[in-house]
Amino acid sequence: MFAMKYLAVASLVIFITASACAQSEDVRSKNYNVKKGIAIEGYDPVSYFNNKPEEGKPEITWVYRGVSYRFANTANYTAFKSRPDKYEPAFGGWCAYAMGANGEKVKIDPETYKIKDGKLYLFYNFWGNNTLSTWNSNEPALKTKAEQNWKKFVP
Repeated sequence: MFAMKYLAVASLVIFITASACAQSEDVRSKNYNVKKGIAIEGYDPVSYFNNKPEEGKPEITWVYRGVSYRFANTANYTAFKSRPDKYEPAFGGWCAYAMGANGEKVKIDPETYKIKDGKLYLFYNFWGNNTLSTWNSNEPALKTKAEQNWKKFVP
């Protein structure tokens, strides 16, 4: 009798955990900046931390919690797999400035970025509007507001 109750409880816990993970992946894949199924427009997230943003190779792709990333080489792929939380861009890869200024998901120029306190931030930089400059002029307030706004998309 005890074994049956234990098995029932264990099954329920597994079901709830699997459902939460699937829901989390679904929320992430819908809210992250993904173009043609790939994050960061195909750029390798680890390459930013090597001070040289590079496009990843289609044959070196990994899906992390519903979001696909490409890598320039197997060393970067391995580094990401060991610490994805370190390398994933802030705010789902959307423009950090726009997320802070008005909570909007705005496209990015994958070569306009900043690494601050070990986190990758990406920015819009088109038509003479480089939001990285504006971000830098009021970073603490914009970062705080961006973190609050991002929670509306991925609680």
